[in-house]
Amino acid sequence: MANVTISIDDDILKRARKIAIDRDTSFNGLVRGYIESLVAHEQRRRQLQIEELDRLFAESTALVGPVTWTRDELHER
Repeated sequence: MANVTISIDDDILKRARKIAIDRDTSFNGLVRGYIESLVAHEQRRRQLQIEELDRLFAESTALVGPVTWTRDELHER
């Protein structure tokens, strides 16, 4: 497990330590839990986006015609 060093205001640290005590954990445990929750939330959000895109693609009735141009033609100036 990696160690991370952060700078934090003394008053904020003092309050966070009190919260950690109330939750029967350490300051490190508090931060670790928050980061883990943040990462899990982001992974779930991305998965939901993928599922929604898949659903939209599956329901789409858009038709694409034949390619009548070349890459070079698109980039001509």
